Amino acid sequence: MRIVFLLVPQVHLLDLAGPAQVFSTVRDLGLGYELHYVAEREEVPTAQGLPLRARTRWPELGRDDLVLVPGWRGAEFGRNGLLTGSTRDRIARHHAHGGTVASVCAGADALGQAGLLDGRRCTTHHGLQEHLAERYPRARVVRDVLYVVDERVVTSAGIASGIDLALHLVATRHGPAVAAQVAREMVVYARRNGDAPQHSAMLRHRDHVSDVVHRAQDVIDDRFTERLPLRDLAAAAGVSERTLTRAFGDATGLTPLRYQQLLRLERAEHLIGHGATVDAAARSAGFEDARMLRRLRARTAAGSPGGRSLERSTTG
Repeated sequence: MRIVFLLVPQVHLLDLAGPAQVFSTVRDLGLGYELHYVAEREEVPTAQGLPLRARTRWPELGRDDLVLVPGWRGAEFGRNGLLTGSTRDRIARHHAHGGTVASVCAGADALGQAGLLDGRRCTTHHGLQEHLAERYPRARVVRDVLYVVDERVVTSAGIASGIDLALHLVATRHGPAVAAQVAREMVVYARRNGDAPQHSAMLRHRDHVSDVVHRAQDVIDDRFTERLPLRDLAAAAGVSERTLTRAFGDATGLTPLRYQQLLRLERAEHLIGHGATVDAAARSAGFEDARMLRRLRARTAAGSPGGRSLERSTTG
């Protein structure tokens, strides 16, 4: 997968460095990513004064590849002439051929110049939202969210939200366990999108800094369809069963069993949403039969957390 960063003069370093760190960490995990940096001129001045060098020749792109435009200094937002027509056409063509395009902060303006915001939901930095709405009146600007996804057009708010956007794209392509691993390597919270109605349990309950709990979660994430005795989880985490249970509850608000059941439930719901029967989904997600799945679905629909009352002796 190729990730192409399109650099505009006065680019913000963190808008670029945050997503680049996410995707380079995925590459280091052996998942075959290539990172490319392109611009209309080889030397690109940044808002922070550190000059960057980029290539002016784009790599060949396919539908699995991503074009991402980091933001630039706000005073330059909406100014004509930052991108040539050929660059705008290249962005639009990539999307038309099935590719994904994304932006951080003022980078949304580049997608707007390419005609990709018309009729779509999008967002940008809170200080630029009104400008974006005025410049592209056919766009539906969503306020107070970290990022918005609309038909392979992904826009994010300012600065650090580019990390959230990149983690979301990694989770979409490789699953939330990989995204959680990347977030942990970067020592950042795998934060949730305030706009989406559903959120991965893996990401939602990884927003802590307990290494003990992360080690246990690594095992559960990788083997959530299996029966996992608490003693094995505790051994993997390097602590006693009692210490793990207490630490797990403090960090996530759940027991290890409840966390595993949430992963199974999300997997089952995904399968059911794609046409599987409840019985088939229950088996694939690791439930012994469909009765527990039906109970968990009913409990979730009723809004009952149910985590503290579950057994602690084993998961599974």
